Order: sequence, then structure tokens, then C-alpha cells
Amino acid sequence: MFNHVMLGTNDIERSRRFYDALLRVLGADAAAATSTAASGHQRLFYRHGGNTLALSQPINDEPATPGNGSTLAFLCDSPERVHAFHDAALAHGGVSIENPPGLRTLGARAYYLAYVRDPDGNKLCALHRVPQ
Repeated sequence: MFNHVMLGTNDIERSRRFYDALLRVLGADAAAATSTAASGHQRLFYRHGGNTLALSQPINDEPATPGNGSTLAFLCDSPERVHAFHDAALAHGGVSIENPPGLRTLGARAYYLAYVRDPDGNKLCALHRVPQ
């Protein structure tokens, strides 16, 4: 359904350090590509499993701000990977939010979740679907 997700950043190098470490936990390589938009703004692209995450300086020269009500969720293959994601985020400038990493239920489904904010305030989730 999606080609890519792009998040804004106010500090491209800080985002590179944060996301290089965070996405390594999920098996992704460091930023696969760096580009400069026609406007001169820097962008990072992470590619893994057919998906692309991009980080960009806003091309309108306004500060990057997190979307209120927005969450970008990353699928993890185990509860341990959720914890590793959470720990990597905290070690590289992220902030833990909501409840500590753990089991949550939504209807009949169970999930192992952790929520963090990246250094620009974007809300991220690490999610493991508990087998039924």
C-alpha cells in the first residue's frame, strides 16, 4: 500500500545517528542513500524488507514538528527485539513514552509493544504480534 514514509527532522545528522542505531536492531543497514533535494535540503533513506523510511529537512524552511495523533510502528519478530528497539532509542536520544514495554491486548489480539519519541518528537512504536 505504501511506497515510503517520510518524517521531518531539524537535525539531519542527529537523525542519522538515531535511526542508524534504531533500525540496525531491526536488521536494516545504515542510511542507504543520502540526497539533496532541488531546494538544497538534506534527506536520508533507509530501505529494508521492501520498505523505505525517509528523513528530511522540511523544504518549506519551517521547523519540523511531529504529527499530533501520528505513530509510525515498526514490526518486530520477538518481544526481545521490542526491548532492543526501545533500549536503542533511549541510548541515542529518544524518550520512552506511555507504559513501559510490555504486553497489551486489543480485543482478542495480544501485542508486545514499546513506544518512544525520536529526538524530533515523532512517535514511534515497536510491535510484536503475539501468536494466537
